Amino acid sequence: MTHTAHFRVWRGDADGGGLQDYDVEVNDGEVVLDIIHRLQATQAADLAVRWNCKAGKCGSCSAEVNGRPRLMCMTRMSVFQPEETVTVTPLRAFPVIRDLVTDVSFNYAKARQVPAFVPPKGVAAGEYRMQQVDVERSQEFRKCIECFLCQDTCHVVRDHEENKPAFAGPRFLMRIAELDMHPLDAAADQGLTRAASAQEDHGLGYCNITKCCTEVCPEHIKITDNALIPLKERAVDRKYDPLVWLGNKIRRREG
Repeated sequence: MTHTAHFRVWRGDADGGGLQDYDVEVNDGEVVLDIIHRLQATQAADLAVRWNCKAGKCGSCSAEVNGRPRLMCMTRMSVFQPEETVTVTPLRAFPVIRDLVTDVSFNYAKARQVPAFVPPKGVAAGEYRMQQVDVERSQEFRKCIECFLCQDTCHVVRDHEENKPAFAGPRFLMRIAELDMHPLDAAADQGLTRAASAQEDHGLGYCNITKCCTEVCPEHIKITDNALIPLKERAVDRKYDPLVWLGNKIRRREG
């Protein structure tokens, strides 16, 4: 069964642009990315869109559909009424390159700023041993496909461009949290306290745990509850806990 849907798609580049209207055929079982491909094939051959797997695993086709950050390949047309206008726009938090393609290099720059896993001394790769409970804690965060929807919807960077130099965003604060709870990470032996670094170097304090990042995650990772809030708690404990403060003061005196 088919019907004709009304689409509004943002067309333009870094110099500006606007929404253009299209009427396009929709078949049962199709997703928004199918319709964008049909538009390319029939009405807008020069429409730029980034995609790869069409299976919700590469994170390439991120866009905003009716104002909500989504993967186009995972947004079924059946969630919209046949008479409803479907508006597709590029990710708002990042500069537009052309049409639905944005420049997400901000995220790769932030990824490079997060210190990598530090292996324990005297243990060769392949000899690491962890309790299953520790594996399960961080395994959830490994599901991230780096679609950057959480980065896009986070109002700290979405609405305040000036915050970008100081704020890593939920995806990379989650990465820090994963490393901080990793029982084999030996960063502390090199003087790196990851929770403190998240607060001081990556802008953890900017996050006010609205859970908008969790709501748009296509992998259903509980970014706020399982990564950001525990990371905040550890950062606060290390900075303000009176026993930690006293211990640090005693160590400084002994030194």
